[in-house]
Amino acid sequence: MLLDDQSFEFQLELKNRALGSSAEGITISDPSQPDNPIIYANEGFERLTGYSRVDVLGKNCRFLQGEDTDPSTVDRLRDAIGNHRPVVVELLNYRKDGTKFWNRLSVTPISDASGKTTHFIGVQSDITARQEAEAASREANERLQKVSQRMKWDLEAAARVQQSLLPSELPKLDRLKIAWAFRPCDELAGDFLNVIPLDDRHVALYVVDVSGHGVAASLLSVTIGRLLTSRVSTSSLLVRQHKGELSPRVTAPKDVAKELNRRFPMEEQNELSFTMLYGVIDLKTLQFRFVSAGHDPIVQLPKSCAPRMVECDGMTIGWAQDIEFAEEVIQLKPGDRIYLYSDGVPEAMNGQNDQFSRERMLDVITDSRSNSLQDSVSSLLKSVEDWCGERGPIDDVSILGLEVTESE
Repeated sequence: MLLDDQSFEFQLELKNRALGSSAEGITISDPSQPDNPIIYANEGFERLTGYSRVDVLGKNCRFLQGEDTDPSTVDRLRDAIGNHRPVVVELLNYRKDGTKFWNRLSVTPISDASGKTTHFIGVQSDITARQEAEAASREANERLQKVSQRMKWDLEAAARVQQSLLPSELPKLDRLKIAWAFRPCDELAGDFLNVIPLDDRHVALYVVDVSGHGVAASLLSVTIGRLLTSRVSTSSLLVRQHKGELSPRVTAPKDVAKELNRRFPMEEQNELSFTMLYGVIDLKTLQFRFVSAGHDPIVQLPKSCAPRMVECDGMTIGWAQDIEFAEEVIQLKPGDRIYLYSDGVPEAMNGQNDQFSRERMLDVITDSRSNSLQDSVSSLLKSVEDWCGERGPIDDVSILGLEVTESE
């Protein structure tokens, strides 16, 4: 019997030492007494809260709460204790010196043999560092979301501006049919194209391909597009009013390219450059005079002949200063078509990194020659998309088609 008593006392002492030396704050309260006061608090509780045992014995643990303690969490805690249920909450508490700390409080009811709750054990852990880290993470995520949203709005606004560089409505021309297709590979493209009547006799067509993608490329494309306008002004490059002349004069394609090259040196444009195919068709003579600045050749599809590639050598805009650009002339006839395009067409790649190629492009154009011009252009775009598969083209795709109609 003496051995059993000693064993019991040893185990009790061991439990007391364990409770007393625990890093967590541990309290025991007695619900049989008014207001469920604390009857035991270990050293961990003293270290955690700054309150001594003398300060807390006989008091309800709510003295740790303060003005910033969440009332809903307190209600949840009070409800669980009132119904003798275990509960774990995280709430903001206050130390004796008034400093705040986040407390992970686990409360467990202890019952006797009859099932009556005799005590509550509270285990309290300081989780301030974790809460602050989570709060900082939430704040960072919120800032990132706001930045992301602003970037999204800015990208959408930039994309809308870029859309203004595309033909909003195709001009109705007596001798010409026009069709185009455009597929950017990202939200913001480096490609753009347009068809612009310059006067009663001349119509300009161009495709521009800025190197790279993203914001910088799109901003450069917008800047270039604002210069390629038929409105007579000091900034327009396509039509100019010369001193002493009553009517504005259409700028020669070679001079348009030369001026763009002068204004956009690569070293001043974040190392961005651009290729361009710019031409002017004379509606009376049906001559298409054009210039190429590092751009892919034009495809000419005569009414009754095989298509041919019309080369025009010229250096990419921005690579070097004081360059002279040469012009080429295509004499068109009724029924003839020409196609301008960006390198996103022949250089589009499939899953095996095989290029679509100029040969396939010519085959598609030839096979669709009996279709309408718009159907032909759309067919070429679809062929490129099908070639690329699910991932789609990795470069912008621009296609601009022109067909000479019979005179009325």
